[in-house]
Parts: sequence; structure tokens; C-alpha cells
Amino acid sequence: MPQPPKKPSPTHFLCIPLVTPASRPQLSSALSTFRADVSAPLSAGGFDLPAEAVRPVGTLHLTLGVMSLVSPKQQRGKGRGGDQGGVGDGGSGDGDGEGGGEGENGAEDKLVVAKEVLGKIKLRELWEEVVKEGRNRLAGREGLVGVTLGQGLAGLVGQGGLQKTSKADIAPEEARGDEKPSGVGPEEDESPRITLRGLAAMQTLNQTSVLYAPPVDPFGLLQSFCEKVRGQFQEAELMIDEGRPLLLHATVVNTVYVKGNKRGTGNKRGRGGRGGGGGKKWERLVFDATGIIDRYEDQVWMEDVPVKKVAICQMGAKKVVVDGEEDEAYEVTAEVEI
Repeated sequence: MPQPPKKPSPTHFLCIPLVTPASRPQLSSALSTFRADVSAPLSAGGFDLPAEAVRPVGTLHLTLGVMSLVSPKQQRGKGRGGDQGGVGDGGSGDGDGEGGGEGENGAEDKLVVAKEVLGKIKLRELWEEVVKEGRNRLAGREGLVGVTLGQGLAGLVGQGGLQKTSKADIAPEEARGDEKPSGVGPEEDESPRITLRGLAAMQTLNQTSVLYAPPVDPFGLLQSFCEKVRGQFQEAELMIDEGRPLLLHATVVNTVYVKGNKRGTGNKRGRGGRGGGGGKKWERLVFDATGIIDRYEDQVWMEDVPVKKVAICQMGAKKVVVDGEEDEAYEVTAEVEI
């Protein structure tokens, strides 16, 4: 029987970069403390994870989807991918390019198309549309008002609590004329604001290789915004279908970056400890994340940071120096501001 065609290996990803002048100090401090804690020995109260499993500050982003924008010739010989090995900004192995013509010219055409699609998206209008939809949804929820939509609904609801009022006070915009719900000013609607809080496992809690920080998004406005942006690339048939819903996450730990890592055979060394012994070369190290997640369930990694851009980046973070400090970052192919 003929073999089914291989899925194309992702070469680029669409994302919301999370590192800005406002967020870098927050992220740097939080990740530095986290790295020191989880890499400490079990005897010292740590979790004995390799320090290199914790991602550098400059790599943090929210992936909206992955794309294969190179030719089959360029695909051959590619090695390990990015953060999630096919989930988010990851991927590995060889694959065939999809669509966009033949050979190098076809691949270049796909990259050009991807840049054009990104450039044509009116991000500000898209966000305003999402905010309006959010206001109308709130109108049907008893007891919710005084919520900052640009800030609270997209990332910070719950920090200071919610004011309670009646349905009449939170009627849809159409019924209130130009008046906005309490606490929402024009400047607050200009772009989403993001808070990352807590920690979750990408796979099974007691046998995972990836931990991520989710954005606080109780009303789903950030999710809706990202899905609408991603939809433009899906309609252009540029996005690889991963067969799963969009999971917004910032990868904090990924053991694929542990040098010479081998997956353990079950000799785990305590809650949160990594597996020991054997395993195949380059097979991901897995560990029990229960203790780590318990300890960091309320961790705030960054708070109230405005979303500034949506970008197309190349797979594979590269070494960079920022303010005299070594870091890593993904090369930006194209970006647009909100």
C-alpha cells in the first residue's frame, strides 16, 4: 500500500511576542528565580531539572500557528524543532512543502504570501470587534461590571475583584449609545494586555517534557482575537493543520533543549524529579511536574503588558546579547503593530 504523505515540517510560526521593554524585567526576574529553584537538588528543596530546560527570556511568545514556508529540498536534513515538537512553535524531522508552486520559487512565493496576509490584517479593528462582542456577552451576565476590557478581559480580571451591579447597568452598547461600560476608557481598548499566571503541563502531569504559563483570559477575548488572526492564515492555506484547538501558552520548560537528553526509564527521584537511566538518544527527557506546578500555581510571570505586535518568526532560536546579557530569540521574518 502506498505510504501516506508526510506532514510538512514547520519552518515558521505566527505569534504574539511577549518580550517588550515593559515585560522583560518582569520575565527575566521570574525566570531567573524559577530556574535556580527547579534546577536545585532535591535535597535542597529543588526539583533537579537541568537548568537548560528552562527557556531563555527572549524566546517567550504565544504561538498562533505553524507554517511550512520552504521547499522540499530545504526541508531535508532538518533536525530538532522548536518548543513543543509540533505543538505550538515546534516540529522535527523531514517533510514535504505544501502548495505554493514548485521548487525554490514556490517556497519564496509562500513566504511572500504569508507576509502579505499579515500586512493586510487590520489588527486594531479586529481587536475592537472582539471587544464589542465581549461587551455584548457581558450584557447577559448578571453581576459583572466595572471590568476593563482592554486590560481586564484580555488578561487581568480577578486582580482587584469585580464590581457587582444589575443587568441594566451593563446593557449592550446599542442600548447605551456611545457610553462604555464602567471602567473602560478609549485608551484601554487600543490593544489587549496580557498577564501570565500559573504553570501547566503540556502532556500527562507526572510524565511531561513541557511546562507552560497560560495567559489569564477568563472571558476569552484574547483567545477570540488570536483565533481571528490565525483564521486569516488558515483561509490562505498557509497554516499547518495540527488537528487540535488553539492553546495559548508561553513555554517555560522544554527538555528537548537539554544536551544529550535521554528519556528516563522510570527511576524518578521524587515529586518533580526527572527520570533516570537509559533511554534512546534525543528522546525527550520526561519528569513528574506535580510538585513544580503545585509550587508555581499562583506565579505571576508578567503582568498587565500591552500586546504590541503580531509576528512571523523562523523556527530555531538564535543566540543574542541584550543589555550585555546573553539571551536567545527567534528571528522575525515579518511583523505588524497593533
